[in-house]
Amino acid sequence: MSSSATAETRSFDAEVHQLLKLMVNALYSNREIFLRELISNASDASDKLRFEALTDDALKGCDDDLGIRIEFDAAAGTLTIHDRGIGMNREEVIENLGTIARSGTRRFLEGLSGDQAKDAQLIGQFGVGFYSAFVVAKQIQVETRRANEPASNGVRWVSEGENEYQIETIDRAEQGTSITLSLSDEHKDLLDRWTLRRIIRHYSNHIAFPIKLIELGDDTEDDRGDASDEPVNESKALWARPRSELKDEDYQAFYQSLSNDLQPPLQWAHHHVEGNQRYSLLLYLPAQAPFDLLINRDTVEGLKLYIQRVFIMDAAEQLLPRYLRFMRGVVDSADLPLNVSREILQDSPLLKKIRAAVVKRSLDLIEKVTEAGGESWRQFYDAFGGILKEGVIEDFEQRERIAGLLRFASSQTEGDDLTSLEAYISRMPEDQDTIWYLTADSFKVAKNSPHLESFKARGIEVLLLTDRIDEWLTGHLQTYQGKSLKSVAKGQLDLGERPEPSSEEAQLAERIKAALADRVGEVRPSQRLTESPACIVADEHGLSVQMQKLMRQAGQTLPDSTPDLDINLKHPLIERMAAEPDTERFAALAELIMDQALLAEGGELADPASYVQRVNALLLDALGAAQPNVD
Repeated sequence: MSSSATAETRSFDAEVHQLLKLMVNALYSNREIFLRELISNASDASDKLRFEALTDDALKGCDDDLGIRIEFDAAAGTLTIHDRGIGMNREEVIENLGTIARSGTRRFLEGLSGDQAKDAQLIGQFGVGFYSAFVVAKQIQVETRRANEPASNGVRWVSEGENEYQIETIDRAEQGTSITLSLSDEHKDLLDRWTLRRIIRHYSNHIAFPIKLIELGDDTEDDRGDASDEPVNESKALWARPRSELKDEDYQAFYQSLSNDLQPPLQWAHHHVEGNQRYSLLLYLPAQAPFDLLINRDTVEGLKLYIQRVFIMDAAEQLLPRYLRFMRGVVDSADLPLNVSREILQDSPLLKKIRAAVVKRSLDLIEKVTEAGGESWRQFYDAFGGILKEGVIEDFEQRERIAGLLRFASSQTEGDDLTSLEAYISRMPEDQDTIWYLTADSFKVAKNSPHLESFKARGIEVLLLTDRIDEWLTGHLQTYQGKSLKSVAKGQLDLGERPEPSSEEAQLAERIKAALADRVGEVRPSQRLTESPACIVADEHGLSVQMQKLMRQAGQTLPDSTPDLDINLKHPLIERMAAEPDTERFAALAELIMDQALLAEGGELADPASYVQRVNALLLDALGAAQPNVD
């Protein structure tokens, strides 16, 4: 029974109105995914109820007999998904189903604080996936009631997926949510027992709650002898089963239901630990990254934590360091208490041991893919190599092991070939004790850097680091296998005999230094250069040009510092400067080589317009001198 006083028509938020058709036509081109999304939402609602019942006495007993019931009526053209989960009240329905910008879980979080909020953020969400149902439905009706509210607080929500929806208060005896889809004519072929069973088993076979499939008006048995209301899915925790019972197809299907990733994982590991500590661990190494993985470092939602088969948390960052946030899987402990809090987890010695095992097993999987090489490794490294580098910075204990998994471009590699630190060391001459590297904006900038000239001439290999994080990585990875790492663009080099500059050369360096004034620290003859006139050199412990650029882009204040300038005494431009008597012209040339040196390193000029004017003036002067006299 409904109350007309509570019925109203509301407009969708702008986000829904603008994005709904994009969602259903682009993001959900595979029409069968809608059922996976709705079953996943029903499972999440049941998990959320079970979680809240641990601390809310008003919900005691409400979490009994949880399950998902799917009813279809081919004659009526309808499909209904029922759950007995947490349900929603009127305000939650408006928030969750009237907007894409806020999901049920996100709003659920905002109402909590402190430790409780952190726990709650690990529960699944009821949000964007719901709209995938409009792929197949011309109308959707949702009836729901929160588990701790009276029957008179039921809510009905109806929409055809256009500009608006209707909402009203109803009497609803059953807790939880029922979603009824009125299918479009072209999608009514889905209303078939075998089709629906296939979809459920393909996408949702390992959902932790029984899924019953019921054809309305049909209480007979099908030709396989399955009663129409028996569970379609296995619903038994796959991770708790012996590995001998499972096939690759089982692991891959569970991964898809766990991650909603349509691509199969690259590798997985399944372990049961018995003894003083009992837990099951199932880890997956994905083949592709979610679009926001690199952008949002704080989203660590790869592992689900269960305790005695009871789902406790999603995004369990206590189990997974941020540099492994791309891992997916399940941890199920038999020893942690069911009413575990975030604070208890933070200090739990049991969880610390499990975390150590997760890190070890994850790195084992990465090593396995790395050693195999080929397309799978390249797929992994392109997707997650930059994130893995964060481990060198964050995890001191595993720093060397993680560094051994990293790959870099090199002055001696071609195309997109990459090399390891170990391979670099194997190619070093016996008298070389340094791993040389150069950081830059891009491979092209690094490959053509003046800093490489002397190294190329001497046949010394240099690693070319072009990821933004490489500046921080090299700051934390100062040695590897006993070899020091050093930038070719910092400090003075010792590449062999260094003859003392003549008095004329020293005088030229001083003259350039005076012309550049406070733009430069020291000016000195270079061991680095064979072709370029000059290059910028940072202090041994100072910030590189690339690091300064990154800090400016991040809006950070740079410490006061001036770079040094190395000059190539054999370059024609430097030789011409040495012979230049005109003070202003000499100063212009000094400014020019300083600016060119900055540009060659991908740096930014403080006054680009002045640089252009100097270049134009010199060009005009040169062109004018070269023009023949015309009578």
